[in-house]
Amino acid sequence: MGFDDLAAVLRSRGLRLTAPRQLVLESVYRLRHATPDQIHADVSERAAGVNITTVYRTLELLEELQLVTHAHLSHGAPTYHPLGEHQHAHLVCRGCGDVQELPPPMLEGLAEDLRTTRGFRLDIGHVALFGVCGSCGSKEE
Repeated sequence: MGFDDLAAVLRSRGLRLTAPRQLVLESVYRLRHATPDQIHADVSERAAGVNITTVYRTLELLEELQLVTHAHLSHGAPTYHPLGEHQHAHLVCRGCGDVQELPPPMLEGLAEDLRTTRGFRLDIGHVALFGVCGSCGSKEE
């Protein structure tokens, strides 16, 4: 989504495109998977005066507007990433903390089984699978 599109979405809700809103959205797109603290640090490198509260409020607004979404990839703060490109699950390494995207087709069988047997609809964008990545796994052997 371009920032002209973002401005139009905000205007349709009676809001305006402020510099902090643009900076936060740019950071989410640049960082791909980032906590509010990481987004705040990235924004702070580009502009002074944007505090962490503004980042949290902006992320909430961007999520309401369906421009970003979040997943819980650890016990800490949620991790935000752009919405609209493609839904994906997350592989999170307990060793190094690396986050990899897992394409939805890899979970389609599970999603269908859950829907059929339990009537449960899986939200793939909020799925995080924890384990050990190949690099960390080879170090353990």
